[in-house]
Amino acid sequence: MATKKNSAKPAAEAISEKIVNLAPHTESGSGELMTTNHGLKINDDQNSLKAGERGATLLEDFILREKITHFDHERIPERIVHARGSAAHGVFKVYESQAALTRASFLSDPELETPVFVRFSTVAGSRGSTDLARDVRGFAVKFYTQEGNFDLVGNNMPVFFIQDAIKFPDLIHAVKPEPDNEMPQAASAHDTFWDFISLMPESAHMIMWAMSDRALPRSYRMMEGFGVHTFRFVNEQGQSNFVKFHWKPLLGVHSVAWDEAQNISGKDPDFHRRDLWDAIESGAFPEWELGVQVVPEADEFKFEFDLLDPTKLIPEELVPVQRIGKLTLNRNPDNFFAETEQVAFHVGHVVPGIDFTNDPLLQGRLFSYTDTQLIRLGGTNFHEIPINRPVIPVHNNQRDGHMRQTINKGKSSYSPNSLGGNDPAQAKAAEGGFTSYNERIDARKVRQRSKSFFDHFSQARLFFNSQSEPEKNHLTDALTFELGKVKTVAIRERMLGILAQIDKGLAAQVAYGLGIHVPQVPEQPINKSIPADGNPADYQPIQAESSLTSSEALSMANTIKDSIVSRKIAILAADGVNEKALNTVKKALLAAGAVVEVIAPRLGFIVSENDEQIPVDQSFLTAASVLFDAVYVPGGTNSVASIEAEADAVHFLNEAFKHCKAIAADSDAIQVLEATYFSKKLPEDYTDETVLTEGVVIQSKPAKLAEQFIAAVAQHRFWEREKPRKVPA
Repeated sequence: MATKKNSAKPAAEAISEKIVNLAPHTESGSGELMTTNHGLKINDDQNSLKAGERGATLLEDFILREKITHFDHERIPERIVHARGSAAHGVFKVYESQAALTRASFLSDPELETPVFVRFSTVAGSRGSTDLARDVRGFAVKFYTQEGNFDLVGNNMPVFFIQDAIKFPDLIHAVKPEPDNEMPQAASAHDTFWDFISLMPESAHMIMWAMSDRALPRSYRMMEGFGVHTFRFVNEQGQSNFVKFHWKPLLGVHSVAWDEAQNISGKDPDFHRRDLWDAIESGAFPEWELGVQVVPEADEFKFEFDLLDPTKLIPEELVPVQRIGKLTLNRNPDNFFAETEQVAFHVGHVVPGIDFTNDPLLQGRLFSYTDTQLIRLGGTNFHEIPINRPVIPVHNNQRDGHMRQTINKGKSSYSPNSLGGNDPAQAKAAEGGFTSYNERIDARKVRQRSKSFFDHFSQARLFFNSQSEPEKNHLTDALTFELGKVKTVAIRERMLGILAQIDKGLAAQVAYGLGIHVPQVPEQPINKSIPADGNPADYQPIQAESSLTSSEALSMANTIKDSIVSRKIAILAADGVNEKALNTVKKALLAAGAVVEVIAPRLGFIVSENDEQIPVDQSFLTAASVLFDAVYVPGGTNSVASIEAEADAVHFLNEAFKHCKAIAADSDAIQVLEATYFSKKLPEDYTDETVLTEGVVIQSKPAKLAEQFIAAVAQHRFWEREKPRKVPA
């Protein structure tokens, strides 16, 4: 049984020991004299040392050389994947002791507050790409525990494209910009990616996720996280259970529309970064609950799929997710480069009580992460960078290397030794020493996969069948868009053969959009990923069916829809606005936790119909509907006339309607709605006191309007509006 090591800390000490750990490395240059990196005060930072005022610069100018050298080297190589990221500090607390399952102390003490650093990211794009690419999102959590760092390195999707890490370089080479022309950036809609996917049917399940709305999150704060692999919990008695990790966002799981995502990429490519930063700065701290699916070792083979297959998930109907703790992000980084860019995660950073399985993708990742950090962060001492340091002392016999920051004393740097008292000594298991789970292995050395890995389509089918109709429509459109960008017709046809194994109706709809036919017989063998001497028949996918027809947890339609906390609401107004209506609705929205901005024809102030000055947050020149979750038009004769005549305002409303957002208007602002294209799509009998089922609220009473509008915004989107009521914007 793990014992308590720390008592609960006050909220004001939210980051706990990690703040103390980082504090010596955090500084401000305010009011200080300029120095070189070695402390020499600089007298002239404006001119290089020259031979005469118009002469050659001298090699002797050590100040110039230090400054230029640092500049030349101040960008480290970006990550090959997950290059574009955003991060934050926070804390984690377990609800109840999990000591029966694991000896990990941070999961055993409900009074203990563990500092964390969390990094979110896109996968395929470079650092300069957009946040809104259709892509998987990284969700990596570094726990600074009292037993060392534990890194839970996952994604916002619970499965992956491949089953074996030896294929990872091939996957990334395929999805990255094509090597002959370095295009396209941060996009999978091109020939090399789909060529690879169409030859690798094991990717079928992940493709369903990647083409779904999960690939277009509304916010990092509104997406799930998954550990992807099956890990082990090991308790004090050495008993093992398999475990899958989940992060469940308390704001629910929400997405944006594909057209909207493309527009956001042009309006604000930092949309997700800015959203996370602003939420934390405003005190709307993002929260997730840590969930676990626990499978006793005795049940390892009771499922229709293999627990070690990273292209499979455990449906929550079979093993419910137990929510065991909460993660809260409450502080932004002080320096993006020093923290967000230099943080080094590693799936192999575990603590006693958490161990690995023989998942072949996980096993390869155990090598890859350290190898990557060695070149990206300059050598073997990347663990000494402040953001990567554990909160407990580090003692080992590893010395030297580039950028070593620890000054070790003593003669001995080896073990065993007698000159140094045999320090540092090995830790017994009872003292917290890590011991690997004692798993029995009795096998020959082979290069092959278990037959239990060959069911590639049943869970892809389960995912598709679990989606709501709007989600299915979006997924179909995404596949049609992506394959429509593929120039090689043979790849399109081969991919249709794969889709037909998942759902024939889906394949037929995509084929119609592409103007080609679904092959009567898919290209054989379906699986082209076989050894040189392998028999293709031995590698054919197993045509299996899941015992489940659908799973509610796989559809975003079933997510939380009871809050508008941190949602951004635009109020379109001009001179002559009815300030009573505006202020009543704005006050109600703010009280419900929303972020409200007044958008007007100009910056500065607008003057209400009663000569009250109302500050303007943005003009129509800088604002865009895609950056907001909903829009409200207050009344006031002159304001309504101005907004109706403002082309950008009408476009703002048309676009909000197109993207299925909640829209509200005072009853005396109906003429603004009638100026839009979508007014033709509204029922002819809409009147005052009406709340339309498609999320358009019209009311004469501001308080009643606010109540109905808040309820509509909490629904996130009115996707049923999409198919029958598409409008230009």
